[in-house]
Amino acid sequence: MAAPPKGPLAGNVNMMPMIDILLQLVIFFLVATQITTAERSLPIVLPQASAAKPLTSKPKEFFIDIDRQGHYYAHGAPATLDSLEKQLGQASVDNPQRQSVVIRADKNCVWNHVVAVMNSCNKVGIADYRVTTSEAAN
Repeated sequence: MAAPPKGPLAGNVNMMPMIDILLQLVIFFLVATQITTAERSLPIVLPQASAAKPLTSKPKEFFIDIDRQGHYYAHGAPATLDSLEKQLGQASVDNPQRQSVVIRADKNCVWNHVVAVMNSCNKVGIADYRVTTSEAAN
């Protein structure tokens, strides 16, 4: 009698593809987390309001930050008022009637900068815009 041929056992499962996929998922979630935290890492001190409520995020929100010196940031990237208006116009075209704008202005910035952003929203047809505050410390 001849011996059976040598080779892999029928129950042997190769785990390398599964390990590769899990490693790619871990890398994806690490990068995605860094992108969302970069937007909120600007050195802006929000004014406090006693009736402030936590911001609940909508899927189609456009974040505009204004620092103490009056510099504008759209989604964390520096922007001028003209480029900001163009971005708002494109966002309004992409999400008609549903586009929302959240303005986060430093408490020591000149209010004219906030009004300029509100005016830009009105020019491009975005009616859903708001200025955020932080909750007052007791």
